[in-house]
Amino acid sequence: MNRSVDTGFAVLGLIWLGFVWWLTTLVPVRDDAKDWFGSLDPGGWMAWTFPGALFFTIIAGLLILFTWLAIRFPESPRRGVLGIATTRGDRLFISLLGSAFICLIWLGAIGTPLWGGLACALIYAAAVFRWV
Repeated sequence: MNRSVDTGFAVLGLIWLGFVWWLTTLVPVRDDAKDWFGSLDPGGWMAWTFPGALFFTIIAGLLILFTWLAIRFPESPRRGVLGIATTRGDRLFISLLGSAFICLIWLGAIGTPLWGGLACALIYAAAVFRWV
């Protein structure tokens, strides 16, 4: 069974990578250069840009990866510094939610660019996976 699960998730991962590649082909070109923040669907009902679409694509990829990890390497919940029992999926949710707040606070306090907020969010996520 593990071999078929691995094969299925490998195919799903390749489909995901193909979608990311296809997404990069949609980036509009202006003045012979890619406009990474331009609309992917001009005149559409929602202002999809490459960074926004990539964000949701990465979340989907994380969900695929964590589903595969849960099937392939089951784990029992563990207690961390918060005193609650958490699994990998719980820690992913906590880190994503906290990272959203970190980035919002960064935008409110400092503004753009958001690279510093992203670095803080990655450090926070690593701490959540290590100690929570």
